[in-house]
Amino acid sequence: MIQVKGYAAIDPTSPLAPFSFQRRDLREHDVLVDILFSGVCHSDLHQARDEWGGSIYPMVPGHEIVGKVIKVGNHVKKFKVGDRAGVGVMIDSCRQCKPCNNYMEQYCAEGMTGTYNNYERDMKTIAQGGYSTQIVCDERWVYHISDKLDLAGVAPLLCAGITTYSPLKFAKVRPGDRVAVAGLGGLGHMAVKFAVAMGAEVTMLSTSPSKAKDAKKLGAHHFVLSTDETAMKKHHSHFDVVVDTVSADHDYEIYLKLLDLHGKLLVVGLPKDEPHVNPFELLKNRRSIIGSMIGGTVETQEMLDFCAEKNIVADIEIISMQKINEAYERLLKSDVKYRFVIDMASLK
Repeated sequence: MIQVKGYAAIDPTSPLAPFSFQRRDLREHDVLVDILFSGVCHSDLHQARDEWGGSIYPMVPGHEIVGKVIKVGNHVKKFKVGDRAGVGVMIDSCRQCKPCNNYMEQYCAEGMTGTYNNYERDMKTIAQGGYSTQIVCDERWVYHISDKLDLAGVAPLLCAGITTYSPLKFAKVRPGDRVAVAGLGGLGHMAVKFAVAMGAEVTMLSTSPSKAKDAKKLGAHHFVLSTDETAMKKHHSHFDVVVDTVSADHDYEIYLKLLDLHGKLLVVGLPKDEPHVNPFELLKNRRSIIGSMIGGTVETQEMLDFCAEKNIVADIEIISMQKINEAYERLLKSDVKYRFVIDMASLK
């Protein structure tokens, strides 16, 4: 067994605290990654505090993991010691169902194995995440990271990046398409970067006028204040795609009205309450609402390669592991542009 240091939630109400645990010894197809940076996703906070229910403790959060390979199993083909590597939201699946055979493992019929707050396929071992010094993972769920990219900035690509890249690819966004992004946070800022890189004409939709300057810096061509009814009405039936990253409760109708013929509302935000949908707004222009959850292993590597080609990384604020509880409180206030990343050297 491999002794590892980390930070864990022991229960839903206690602050995250130092936690030592063991990783399994390497199997034939496993890779051992020395974790250098770990992104902080809002879902880490939700699960650590059991806000979605069913949390498993002790819990080491973190599913935006980057580092270097320090050991490989005897039959590993994709990696060698010294390679830069990443691990994302999942670490296994049934490997046999239709989604898995199509490398869309996030939709595994039996359910994917999450990087943390989940049991591994043996249903005995608790999977622990990236707020730790090392991780062991089957090479299928480990990704190559280009030397061209800042490693810390890559970490959020393993969740926020693929979560927005995948639906944009599914919608076949191409040069000249008109794309709107609703909400400028961890997901929204990546959606803007990807849509711009795909050649789209990108508009930022936000309830905050202060976000206009930030949207322009990220590459957005236009900004619309979504609380301005006159401005929103001018954009009715205008966009080919709207990416909805908003996690606050809201009505889908305000975004459906913006869609042109065959327009697509791509939903990646997770509101607490069920959003309202006016079927008449769906019928008009043959609009559709499409949900999307991260991406499969092949698509995630494709996304990372696209980022290397286009020089795309997340906008981040690096923190020490010891500042994680403070970072969680700041997350609740949206006080970060746009993703916290933990420097794991602070734990070693």
